[in-house]
Amino acid sequence: MRLIDTHTHLDFPDFDADRPRLLANAAARGVERMVVLGVYQANFQRVWELACSDQRVFAALGLHPVYLDQHRPEHLAQLRAWLERLRGHPRLCAVGEFGLDYYVEQLDKARQQDLFEAQLQMACDFELPALLHVRRSHAQVIATLKRYKPARAGVIHAFAGSYEEAREYIKLGFRLGLGGAATWPQALRLRKTLARLPLDSVVLETDAPGMAPVMYPGERNSPEHLPEIATVLAEIMGVGVGELAQASSRNAYEVFGW
Repeated sequence: MRLIDTHTHLDFPDFDADRPRLLANAAARGVERMVVLGVYQANFQRVWELACSDQRVFAALGLHPVYLDQHRPEHLAQLRAWLERLRGHPRLCAVGEFGLDYYVEQLDKARQQDLFEAQLQMACDFELPALLHVRRSHAQVIATLKRYKPARAGVIHAFAGSYEEAREYIKLGFRLGLGGAATWPQALRLRKTLARLPLDSVVLETDAPGMAPVMYPGERNSPEHLPEIATVLAEIMGVGVGELAQASSRNAYEVFGW
C-alpha cells in the first residue's frame, strides 16, 4: 500500500529527538511522500532544509492565521521572495499553510482576510496549489475562492464541513484533506459526509504532530500512523483500504504536479 501524507509539521521540535527513525519507519509502512508546511516566517528555512535533506519530503511555505500576531507586513514580502527564488524547484510543492480561522475568537477577521487574499494571490501568481486552513469559515473561504478562481486549486486541510460545502470545494477543483478527526466515533456528521464523497475528491493527511487518531489518543501524531488512519477512513467511506490509498495518492500527485 502506497500512501502520501499531504499535511505534516515534521519540522516542529516535537520530532527533533527521533525524526530520522520516524521517516524511515513511515517509509517502511508505505508512506512514500510527506508534505511539510510552513506556518510563520521563522520556520521557512527549517522546512526548506528538511525537504532538501530527504527525497521523501516536500515543502510548502505560508503564514498560518493562528499565528496572526506574529506575522509582520515584511513577512509577506519575504514569502514572495522565497517563492520567487524557489520557482520551479522540485522540492517546493505548494503555498501553505494559510487560510481563515474563525474558531479562535480573538483573531481579527479583517486582518486574516487580508493575509489570506495576499497569499492566495501568490498561489495564483506562482501557479502553485494552495493548502488551506479553514475553521468555522467555510462560507467566507468559498466566496473568496470564487473571486480568485485559482487555476491550480489545492487542498482544504482537515476538512470537517458539510456535504454541501464539500461539493462547493470540489466544483472549485479542490481536494479535501482527511485525517485523524473522522476516526473518532463521535464525529458523526463528518462521518456521514465522508460516506458520500467521491474518491477522486480526497487526499490523506495526518497534521502530525496534531490531530491524533482514535488509536493514539493524546499522543504525538505521526506519518507512521497514516496506514491505520486510512484503514478507518476506508471503512467509513465503504471502500477497500487499497482502493482509498490508490485514489488518494493519485489525487495528491495531480494536486502537486508530481
